[in-house]
Amino acid sequence: MTSVSIEYCVPCGFLNRAEDIQHALLSQFGEQLDSVALVTGDHGVLRVDVGGDPVWDKAEDDYDVDEITRRVREKL
Repeated sequence: MTSVSIEYCVPCGFLNRAEDIQHALLSQFGEQLDSVALVTGDHGVLRVDVGGDPVWDKAEDDYDVDEITRRVREKL
């Protein structure tokens, strides 16, 4: 099984977005995942890694939970 990490900027207030991503991934893939961890960060980070490999980064991509879910699905 696979682990997902969602690193989010605490000072920027990205916790809600990180929780939305976490909820979507657990709803879609709960039985296929070992964990979906929220990881605190700073400097505007909001990034999703699957098994240590980046699949989505706010710095490069628009925020779209459906797109993030599709990218995670491709890695599973």
